[in-house]
Order: sequence, then C-alpha cells, then structure tokens
Amino acid sequence: MARLKEMYRNEVVPAMMQELGYENPMQVPRLHKIVLNIGLGEAIQNPRALEAATNDLALISGQRPVITRGKKSIASFKLREGMAIGVTATLRGDRMYEFFDRLVNAALPRVRDFQGVPRRAFDGRGNYTLGIKEQIIFPEIDYDKVDKIRGFQASIITTARTDEESRRLLELMGMPFSEQ
Repeated sequence: MARLKEMYRNEVVPAMMQELGYENPMQVPRLHKIVLNIGLGEAIQNPRALEAATNDLALISGQRPVITRGKKSIASFKLREGMAIGVTATLRGDRMYEFFDRLVNAALPRVRDFQGVPRRAFDGRGNYTLGIKEQIIFPEIDYDKVDKIRGFQASIITTARTDEESRRLLELMGMPFSEQ
C-alpha cells in the first residue's frame, strides 16, 4: 500500500472528522484522481516533440499517456481536426498516491525560489490545478536526455464539495501552500 494512502487513513481521516464534524469516515473528502496534461502546440511543426513529451510523461506518471487530438480545425493555428496536440495521463489508486507523494516531497522542493503553491487555484468545486513550469524537477527525468524544457498541468480531483474542505485535505496530506 502507498505510504501516503496509509497516512490518509490513519491521520487525515480522524483529523478531518474532528475538525469538520463528520460522523462517518466515508464522508471525509479524499483524492479521486490526478490528471496530468501536456499541451503541445509545437507538435504541429515538430512531430518529434510529441514523442519526447510522451516519454517524459510516462516517466513522471509511471504509465503510458494517451495522445490527445484536436476536436476542430482552427486555420489561424494551422490546426486540423484529428491532429495530435498533446498528451495526458489519468492516475488513480496507488499510482495516484505515489505520484502525489513524489510531487509534494521530492519535486516541489526542487523548484528554484519555491515559496509554496498558490492558494487560489481551486475551481469552486474542490478541485485543484497546479501548473508546473519544468518537467526536470522530477527525479525520474534525466536532464541530459531532455530535448526541451516543457511545462505541464496537474489537476487534483477530490471528492470534497467546497474549496475549503479540499484545501484542508491537501494541507493535511502535505501540500505546501503559500502564506498568502
């Protein structure tokens, strides 16, 4: 079992039940899934960029990502319907907890001048989206084999109904929010 999943069951659930007044442990919000996404506008001119991004996301997530394709043609972007424009990976279960653990304890502390993640990146329904500017903050990525620094988004979807519940859940699980 993932270390963070065990911590959730033994520490986070009792703390949230006490703080928020839940009567049943099943009422306590939990992580549902984490979606990692790399948008590649450059893939239109450079098909090798898609290959490199797929390999990077596979190393970071621990599973093979899915190639996302354009839904409609946009002439000003030179984009046609069905063209490959990104990669995405959805993590659930133990892989999700392992990724969250690596993100909080290994990757985010490696960010230069790190002051914490923003508190305002919630969507109003208890989900949190974090933009990561460099894929090289993850220890799995070999800096010498990187062709280009790429950013990606990590969307953390929870079962919380409000942003406050979700923020408290992520704080208890170790997410380093900024002071502001």
